[in-house]
Amino acid sequence: YIIVSGGVISGIGKGVIASSTGTLLKTLGLRVTAIKIDPYLNIDAGLMSPLDHGEVFVLNDGGEVDLDLGNYERFLDVELSRINNITTGKIYKEVIEKERKGDYLGKTVQVVPHVTDAIQSWVERVAEMPVDDSGEKPDVCIIELGGTVGDIESAPFVEAMRQFQFRVGHDNFCLIHVSLVPVVGSVGEQKTKPTQMSVRDLRGAGLTPDLIACRSSKPLDASVASKISMFCHVAPEQVLAVQDVSSVYHVPMLMRDNGIVDFFRRRLNLDAITVSDERRLAGEELWTKWTTLAGSYEHIHDKVTIALVG
Repeated sequence: YIIVSGGVISGIGKGVIASSTGTLLKTLGLRVTAIKIDPYLNIDAGLMSPLDHGEVFVLNDGGEVDLDLGNYERFLDVELSRINNITTGKIYKEVIEKERKGDYLGKTVQVVPHVTDAIQSWVERVAEMPVDDSGEKPDVCIIELGGTVGDIESAPFVEAMRQFQFRVGHDNFCLIHVSLVPVVGSVGEQKTKPTQMSVRDLRGAGLTPDLIACRSSKPLDASVASKISMFCHVAPEQVLAVQDVSSVYHVPMLMRDNGIVDFFRRRLNLDAITVSDERRLAGEELWTKWTTLAGSYEHIHDKVTIALVG
């Protein structure tokens, strides 16, 4: 399980980083699935204003979900269903229905342990569901924890993930924390304090980041990366520089250059997973196609006129 959390601000790019991580794992021949956690009380995104939460993405089973699931389907070439999107509304609905049926045997129903247990069980159930044509269960599950660490809304999910790391074991749980490194003033100085405070909040909630993905408008200075490493208590190779790029399809290449693939192989012992020669070859072909696709964005020559008829 690879968890992607976010700090400082929402809309920082967790979805693209989660999708890119999945893509890089697919290049190793692994099967990857994805779950998006949205900490709002709505059951789904169907009745939410696009101005409030972005456009709705409709899945093959009719589920109206967050736009990030569309990213997952495109990047990972999988077919997801509505249960791949967990919301506070869905979890509370499930817990309350169980309470009404007497499943809790008269116990006082609380956020901990009943809501957090429901979240963990949902994640484990969905992580084993096939999402591609092979019909086999995935090797890796990417979980995007929506919102910002420290928000009241996401607190039950953060607590559930804290418990989950012990439920599945250290070798099966990895956390990427995405944080903002703002550039301040005309001199363009990069500030690390927001990231330091964000990681402090994360550690205070009982979660330790394995990787810190630093979002910035320009490449991360070596001195800034070293400072983040020192004050956030991680090794220098655990600090990823993820600056703005011309296309989201460049992000997997950027992350691969940061050595993230080798890190995951060591951290999650991925080499122990049996991968057939056919799948390994398919993974290599995927990466070749991906680099060609990303490169084509840098060499656009023709102009095309597109008309939209309402």
